Amino acid sequence: MVRQVRAVRTRRALVRAAAEVFAEDGYALASLPVISRRAGVSTGALHFHFPSKDLLAREVEAVATVSVQRLVVREGVGGGGLQLLVDVSGDLVAALAVDPVLRAGFELGGDPSRKSVEGPGRWWSEWVYALLCEAQGAGELARGVSPEAAAVAVVASVAGLGRLASRRRVRSSSHLVEEFWALLLPGLAAPSGRRPVLPGPRAAGTDRTPR
Repeated sequence: MVRQVRAVRTRRALVRAAAEVFAEDGYALASLPVISRRAGVSTGALHFHFPSKDLLAREVEAVATVSVQRLVVREGVGGGGLQLLVDVSGDLVAALAVDPVLRAGFELGGDPSRKSVEGPGRWWSEWVYALLCEAQGAGELARGVSPEAAAVAVVASVAGLGRLASRRRVRSSSHLVEEFWALLLPGLAAPSGRRPVLPGPRAAGTDRTPR
């Protein structure tokens, strides 16, 4: 049992260290010795858990994907498709600002030095598109709005907002996301539908109230 706990901790340390190094140096320049030193483990221990840098990068992507899926499950209770999208995007930007594994998972998918077809970026894109298709079917989208075009705008913007928030170039991630949706929703949501509540600051345990 002690060995199992130690192994889990070692893998977590390696994944986090790898995410930080990938973010700083890029996948191509990231080295396993640097990752092992940052994680505080030997190179031998790193190779025991991850025989190659590619496998380590894939694990970062897998852990990041699970994090995104958990955000969706946590917020997925009523309110319609657009409200769910607003809520999850706010949580995702906030998480990208503080979680190096999640941030690296997204960035690895767009790294030109590797060809990754999996990862959180792909899962997030597919989920956003499917949700917007459902919202269109439910009459939540304005006439003429393309779910595909809207998904591209949301996916690209949320990833960019996460980078800005992580570099602390904004007052807060919630403020940033709120401004984004305030600009997008008037053209996206059907005029006759209920306008989603924007993800402004709120105390823990309290409900969002319409503005």
